[in-house]
Amino acid sequence: MNTPQLVVHRDKELMAQAAAARLITRIVDAQAARGSASVVLTGGRNGNGLLAALGSAPARDAIDWSRLDLWWGDERFLPEGDPERNVTQAREALLDSVPLDPARVHAMPASDGPYGDDVEAAAAAYAAELAAASGPEDHASVPSFDVLMLGVGPDTHVASLFPESPAVHETERTVVGVHGAPKPPPVRISLTLPAIRAAQEVWLLAAGEDKAKAAAIALSGAGEIQAPAAGAYGRSRTLWLLDAAAASELPRALYPPASA
Repeated sequence: MNTPQLVVHRDKELMAQAAAARLITRIVDAQAARGSASVVLTGGRNGNGLLAALGSAPARDAIDWSRLDLWWGDERFLPEGDPERNVTQAREALLDSVPLDPARVHAMPASDGPYGDDVEAAAAAYAAELAAASGPEDHASVPSFDVLMLGVGPDTHVASLFPESPAVHETERTVVGVHGAPKPPPVRISLTLPAIRAAQEVWLLAAGEDKAKAAAIALSGAGEIQAPAAGAYGRSRTLWLLDAAAASELPRALYPPASA
């Protein structure tokens, strides 16, 4: 586990713009080095805010969108096109306005898809899709994503891994069905911590006063069962991107010396 790096921005708008610029650079570098890039998207206000900022960034055209694989960290198990689904919101925020290869946009199954309302079968199918995309160099049954982004909930949840839930205890499977989530809808699909930790870089996004306590808990040595965000880290880098409000309860020893 690497030591998390923290960057604190003045407000959520600047955080979204700076994170978008950072993501563009990371994708372009990966494509230059390897020919393609892979990113795991997150939903919620911070994830969608980043996508919207990316859509309006002049440098977005530096990305070769046809050579970008997109995955999701979790999804609400709702019908295709439901406005609450992360993929629906991502398409509206950015994806429908850039020339992606549809075969490289890996949405999680919907509740009216080929697996019907069987969320466990849908989760297993997504795990199989991840495994098929991984190679010998990945050393895991999921690809070594270039960047995996996660929003941090006020209760420290990431993806749909909630404190003390069965999903956060999972150590073998890479994708699980989630039942009885404490926020609606109760049924979801989520990557597990082992899948998250396969990423080269994990970026945790938190903006707003309601995220301050969660950030302080997760960054102060809490266990991952009680604070799932504490168990989210990348192979080579773990980056917390916060605004000043979300960073307001961090111990001063954790506060980064230079923030934008």
